[in-house]
Amino acid sequence: MAEAMKQMNMIQAINSALDIKMSQDPDVLVFGEDVGYFGGVFRCTAGLQEKHGLHRCFDTPIAEGGIIGVAVGMAAYGLRPVAEIQFADYIYPGYDQIASEAARLRYRSNGEFTAPLTIRTPVGGGIHGGQTHSQSPEALFTHIAGLKTIIPSNPYDAKGLLIKAIEDNDPVLFLEPKRLYNGPFSGDPHMPARNWSKHELGEVPEGHYTIDFEKARLHREGADLTILCYGTMVWVAEAAVEATGVDADIVDLRSLMPLDLDAIVKSVNKTGRCLVLHEATRTSGFGAELIAEVQQHCFYALETPIVRVTGWDTPYPHALEWEYFPGLERVSEAITRIMED
Repeated sequence: MAEAMKQMNMIQAINSALDIKMSQDPDVLVFGEDVGYFGGVFRCTAGLQEKHGLHRCFDTPIAEGGIIGVAVGMAAYGLRPVAEIQFADYIYPGYDQIASEAARLRYRSNGEFTAPLTIRTPVGGGIHGGQTHSQSPEALFTHIAGLKTIIPSNPYDAKGLLIKAIEDNDPVLFLEPKRLYNGPFSGDPHMPARNWSKHELGEVPEGHYTIDFEKARLHREGADLTILCYGTMVWVAEAAVEATGVDADIVDLRSLMPLDLDAIVKSVNKTGRCLVLHEATRTSGFGAELIAEVQQHCFYALETPIVRVTGWDTPYPHALEWEYFPGLERVSEAITRIMED
């Protein structure tokens, strides 16, 4: 019998993943700032406390180091905590707990202990959040051995990847592009109007399924250019490809660590051109790692220099948000420049 499908936005898909795992496994707990009675500032945990009880979905103090520290202790003793950091901008007080404790626990205990915990947090701009509600710090975490870093771009992937994260026996940082919570660019005046397909809006199985971290997704197939991107930038890339008329592969990485290098190499060797696209700050951003891998593995296939479009090396400006954001205009200009070289 075919799996029942339902239209979901990313918020609903994440909520469904949490509900399924809490129903299947009594060791799964959800906690963070305002995730309980209120259901989270973005409503991703709405209804979970009412359904699963105060002891399995609960609010915490505003203390990110404490939230992560508690999650590490729970995970070490057999639970599967899902900790929410309300905005990625506020994850830094918990960075030491993530890097020094969670990511190293299996190694330092010679496998006696593991840290099966998931840390969820919204990332990115485009919602007028200003400098303290718009950061994309993913590159800081891909440098940590022992930690997986995941960024979905659509509701289907968000649910399958989150279930996989909760079931993983090692720590997973699950970054949720807040600009996509209600669908691709919902109400966004800076993107062209279009009729989104069912898949883009989120046709999602109602039941349990998982998506492997090790596999990127070919969002669009083309012959002339490879665009490597993730999260919100997948949809910016698609809009720019449509605007320029270039026949491009759009590779949605899904996972930054582990990275599907095979998918990247296959695409760039086919097209001979590569654009790396991310919203985060340019210097030492994850795009630099992608460029290094492409240069090493695809050097003889490249017909033009690799180009990257990113955020700027500044705090995220509230008044000039759309000058900072790698939007349709900047990406289209880069695509045109690559194809003219």
